[in-house]
Amino acid sequence: MATTAQIDTPPPETPLHTPSGPSTGRLGDRVFLGLSRGSGVLLLVVMAAIAGFLTYRASIAISKDQGNFFTTFDWLPSQTPPVFGIAVLLVGTVISSVIAMVIAVPVAVGIALFISHYAPRRLATTLAYVVDLLAAVPSIIYGIWGALILVPYLGGLNVWLDQYFGWTYIFDQTQPGVSRNMLTVGILLAIMILPIVTSVSREVFLQVPRMNEEAALALGATRWEVIRLSVLPFGRSGVISASMLGLGRALGETMAVATVLSPSYVMSLHLLDPGGGTFAQNIAAKFDEANPLGRDALIASGLVLFVLTLLVNGAARLIIARRKEYSGANA
Repeated sequence: MATTAQIDTPPPETPLHTPSGPSTGRLGDRVFLGLSRGSGVLLLVVMAAIAGFLTYRASIAISKDQGNFFTTFDWLPSQTPPVFGIAVLLVGTVISSVIAMVIAVPVAVGIALFISHYAPRRLATTLAYVVDLLAAVPSIIYGIWGALILVPYLGGLNVWLDQYFGWTYIFDQTQPGVSRNMLTVGILLAIMILPIVTSVSREVFLQVPRMNEEAALALGATRWEVIRLSVLPFGRSGVISASMLGLGRALGETMAVATVLSPSYVMSLHLLDPGGGTFAQNIAAKFDEANPLGRDALIASGLVLFVLTLLVNGAARLIIARRKEYSGANA
């Protein structure tokens, strides 16, 4: 008669200490819990206060606007009757930010990969220090540099783009002159957000498990294949987060744009023609000279920028949440 051997499995070990809640009841834990919870509540209160203030002042301005706030091209809140709209500002903000992202993100990822995986240690340390230093440069410095250096030297690029790519409409230059246009603003914003995207991406790439890279190399992968198969998938969510941080700065940049751009309220998709405007630049340029209704109108445009920023960050969080399971970040 066959018998079945009984294998006694040891009971699971009981942890010596299992926290039953967010606090152990000690005074230090209770104080820290209260401070942490208070900080979180304070943040929500500040956000709600900002949103409430912007909404209240914006409702006053929009109720007196005789035009369509979202489609009107003019900005004349001081005339009788007042007419103003954000169409030009919204288009200018989005176009300049898109140009900045298209230029900055690939370059930033390339610099981050070079620092983290290709450069010798001394060179990588020096480059990382320079990149971090560029992130701390004030916006007005970038604006002055852009107005004195970037604007004059981009004239040749504008002529070249108009000559060879004018058939694309967006590079068709109908008003030759000083290059104080949306392309120059986009390039300047790209330079400004480059250090932010590079720094965050570099830190993410450095967190790739060494075992993943060594396993790929052991299977005969080249350095580029290791980066393509191990590094980039792991750091994808981090690069998206870094890009959103850069996009947030590009959307809200004020002084640099105001210094470089020759603003106007003419809607034009010709990137090489002077003119256009952004929310932040318009607020900075008009706030001092505006009457009470004009200031409420500027606050209304600030509310649109506030909502736009929240939507961009919310979309980024959704993308990161959906891609996290594929990135290997939880491995």
